[in-house]
Amino acid sequence: MADDIDVKRVCWHSRRGMLELDVLLVPFAEQAYASLAEEDKARYRDMLEREDPDLFSWFMEYITPDEPDMERIVNLVREHARSR
Repeated sequence: MADDIDVKRVCWHSRRGMLELDVLLVPFAEQAYASLAEEDKARYRDMLEREDPDLFSWFMEYITPDEPDMERIVNLVREHARSR
């Protein structure tokens, strides 16, 4: 039950109100988040705490995240989007 609540919370927080982010984050949260390793789930939740302009820059590949953990989760989200 706690896992279900976590997934719902993450899905809700993945809705950013910026179309470019929503089309990446919402499907990832709905389709891939639950199957991630706990470390990657923590990375994803941490990523959701970041500002939209930072996320946009990372996902549009204008810049690379400075932190290896953040770069890992950004790459996982991108790979998921490309595989759809």
